[in-house]
Amino acid sequence: MVPTHYILLGVAVLVLLSVLASKASERLGVPALLMFLLIGMVAGSEGPGGIYFDDAAVAKFVGTLALAFILFSGGLDTNWRMIRPVLGQGITLATLGVLLTAVAVGLFAMPVLGFSLQEGLLLGAVMSSTDAAAVFAVMRSRKVSLKGKLKPLLELESGSNDPMALFLTTVMIGLVNRQDLSWWLIAIQFAVQMTVGALMGLGLGWLTTKAFNRLRLDYEGLYPVTGMGVVLLVFGVAESIGGNGFLAVYIAGIILGNSDFLHKRGLTRFHDGLGWLMQIAMFLILGLLVFPSHVAKVAGPGVLVAAFLMLVARPVAVFLTLLPSRVSFREKALVSWVGLRGAVPIVLATFPMMAGVARSEIMFNVVFFVVVASALLQGKTLMFLARLLKLDGPLPDKPKYPLEFDKSEHTRSEMREIAVPAESPAVGRPISELKLPAGSLILLVNRGKGFLVPSGTTEVQEQDTLLILAEPEAFEQIQARFLPSGQ
Repeated sequence: MVPTHYILLGVAVLVLLSVLASKASERLGVPALLMFLLIGMVAGSEGPGGIYFDDAAVAKFVGTLALAFILFSGGLDTNWRMIRPVLGQGITLATLGVLLTAVAVGLFAMPVLGFSLQEGLLLGAVMSSTDAAAVFAVMRSRKVSLKGKLKPLLELESGSNDPMALFLTTVMIGLVNRQDLSWWLIAIQFAVQMTVGALMGLGLGWLTTKAFNRLRLDYEGLYPVTGMGVVLLVFGVAESIGGNGFLAVYIAGIILGNSDFLHKRGLTRFHDGLGWLMQIAMFLILGLLVFPSHVAKVAGPGVLVAAFLMLVARPVAVFLTLLPSRVSFREKALVSWVGLRGAVPIVLATFPMMAGVARSEIMFNVVFFVVVASALLQGKTLMFLARLLKLDGPLPDKPKYPLEFDKSEHTRSEMREIAVPAESPAVGRPISELKLPAGSLILLVNRGKGFLVPSGTTEVQEQDTLLILAEPEAFEQIQARFLPSGQ
């Protein structure tokens, strides 16, 4: 039995190494998930760390728990106004696109790996979801973003396609194990899972916002704890009544992220940090679970499956799915290449192992190989392709203000940023002449790369960003003071 303090010391070393590795990933231009997986593999049974771990059940539990919090955190950061114009396209990619990818990969895997039709489709289902978060991490490290509606489209797809991949994986495990499932039953099961999951996310998300605005806790630190409980509650309730828990927590996160409630800023920051912790824990566990020598044995067919997925299956699924839309050919090409695989396929690959599927270990090793190959190749070439297609753009700097304000039960005021546009009538005028509504206060002015504390004589300049404290209903009137004439 290993002493407790050695276990805690090992966990601390792995977590801190992962944090440092995330910084290295930015310099190398590769997704952080690769660094986390590498640390797990180095610490594993075939690495210098020598930690023997082969418990798929524990890996599945940790992966499921982590994904629930990661999806909730992603929902909190999702801007509804940005994803609403691409809602139809995103949902189609997350459902029909996932199905087409799974079928294509499954049919290809049959001759390459010697799988039956059911086994091939199971492998395709496991690898069908994408991880756009890895893409945006690479872009942030290069200070680059995507033009138009590509960013919200990819965010929506990656946040909502995990439930479809999970459903397909569960169905195919049943078919592989010779369960008697009719296609009508599968269709009804899909409709029930997605509908119940969506309704639970909407309903419990709305109730949570009301609860936070009415809850009066004596200690502020209990609000993040309540947020954790909400995630587990939403996931557990949805799954208990036949819904999809991942879809429920993602939608609940979107509801909270686009609602106004007390202590929202603190809760959002807490879940952002918790989401990173869950990513590190999940990837470390998955890295420990894999045996590199076993993965090496499937390198040959793994290369073929990875190439087919990246060059054929994903592009075909994207172009067919977005055929009725107005998305340009260049945008479809980039969306096709942005289909990086992340942690979800590896987590889903533990499901067949738990279900006793005959060739589940081969599936797991192939999936692991494909995820690493996808992250390396697509992650390293993404920026080149975005520039080649002329779809890259500058990533706007988000200023980090040297003060914070979180809405509480003691005040109705909010703190918001207002940018001063070109040709604004406020340019060149001192703040004292702007005639802002009573009770409004300009706290800071972000000018260039610095901040200044304004006074009544401070003149407003073009491209300034003003940090203003005011009551919610006053901001529309404040915004009007800075808009050019006629707008």
